[in-house]
Amino acid sequence: METLFFLIISFVAIVSAILVITCKNPINSALALIMTFFCLATYYVMLDAPFMAAVQVMVYAGAIMVLMVFTIMLLNIRVDSSKKHSHKLVFGSIIGFFTVLNSIIVIVKGRAALPTGPYSGEMIQKFGHTELIGREMFTNFLLPFEVTSILLLVAIVGAVILAKKKI
Repeated sequence: METLFFLIISFVAIVSAILVITCKNPINSALALIMTFFCLATYYVMLDAPFMAAVQVMVYAGAIMVLMVFTIMLLNIRVDSSKKHSHKLVFGSIIGFFTVLNSIIVIVKGRAALPTGPYSGEMIQKFGHTELIGREMFTNFLLPFEVTSILLLVAIVGAVILAKKKI
């Protein structure tokens, strides 16, 4: 039953990921990306990582996608459907084919890595995922966490400045 559920979620994730890059309307592309994020959250639940699933939904499918949709609407991106670029489709198809071929080779010939790191399964069961992630994020990874928040702020300010010049 789990295998069937995994296959269904994988099919939905692949279709929505394809829609992200093939949709001509940026809003439709963003909605397909949200669906891909929800499928990724479902994978986290299947891997027994409920905190990561909740963060995936709240941060990426929620906050980041609201920011992206807001930026798309603020910049008023128009799609020119009269232009046809068949050479881009050919090059994209070739790159996609080799990417899928490479993925199949890695899946068939690859092996799962052994668990590494300072946290054992018993420690995770004792403290829980949330506490250990929070400990790592706010001790060892505090600088990258803060740099990311500053980069997001700069992106928002840049989008507003670009939109103000056109008005």
